[in-house]
Amino acid sequence: MSRTAMTLHELLRGAITQQASDVHLSAGLAPRVRVHGALTPLTLSSTPAVLTDGMLREMLGELMDEVQLAQLTRGHEVDFAFTVPTLGRFRANVFVQQHGCSAVMRHIPSDAPTLAALRAPKALAELLRRIGILLVTGPTGSGKSTTLASMVQHLNTQTRQHIVTLEDPIEFVHVSQQCLITQREIGTHSPSFTHALRAALREDPDVILVGELRDAETIRLALTAAETGHLVLASLHTRNAAAAVERIVDVFGAHEKALVRTQLSDALVGVVSQMLLPTPTGKDRVAVFETLVATPAIRHLIRESKTAQIQNVLQTGAALGMQTMEQARQDARHQGWIA
Repeated sequence: MSRTAMTLHELLRGAITQQASDVHLSAGLAPRVRVHGALTPLTLSSTPAVLTDGMLREMLGELMDEVQLAQLTRGHEVDFAFTVPTLGRFRANVFVQQHGCSAVMRHIPSDAPTLAALRAPKALAELLRRIGILLVTGPTGSGKSTTLASMVQHLNTQTRQHIVTLEDPIEFVHVSQQCLITQREIGTHSPSFTHALRAALREDPDVILVGELRDAETIRLALTAAETGHLVLASLHTRNAAAAVERIVDVFGAHEKALVRTQLSDALVGVVSQMLLPTPTGKDRVAVFETLVATPAIRHLIRESKTAQIQNVLQTGAALGMQTMEQARQDARHQGWIA
């Protein structure tokens, strides 16, 4: 192993020692890491004071294949995942910026936590027994991928189904247990989410995980899959459940919105919206969850374009497993999980 690869290995090991979720490497700057949500310098005695563009490109050359390197050379962003022995798996985004090359690497735990370990809403296990579309939403870095992986692992140990995951890139690597799990990476195994989702419908799946609903065609296919007897798990970048409904509808043109609202009202299973908050010690973060269950009342509000009233139903739907984010925060604070 070259000295450069060893240096990258040391940087990643140091980041994990600092309990970092992300490693930021930028030409012209010293390495930084994100620890419990805040960026901080990487504190290693051997940490370079400044990473040059050449140093960083040599490091990344140890990880990237010829196609990825060619894409980067053309000035494009590259997404990929890699595994380092003894350290685990990382998701990387490499790009070119004003001063040269940059990379952000997120550490992915070796195993997905259980739903119980996440303190996920009790309603979630019940929602996973249904047919339709189940959304996980939240801002970037709020733990959506971890929650989705936990859902897959729950199904993997509790049911006997075929689960197809469509990811960009593959993050958590699942080992088939009671379920058969087929993981496909966009860009490597299929050119796009749209192509992969269309193909998945012919692969005899029971459950389809879509890493992110990015465009109208992917959303349309996801709704079709949900309507035709599959459980579809998917993520969106929205801050609450009501916004997730609006985001899906707003992707479409005015002439399609009414139809999409009807489809979504029929297909939706529920929405779990999450955020990460610091523990009382400030040395960790835990997820808290807003939970929407697609009851007849919720379906009616979606169909009639009255999503502004969803919050009221959440506030009074505790008996049905629902809770607002504020209620979730109050409960977590009462339990002593957050400050």
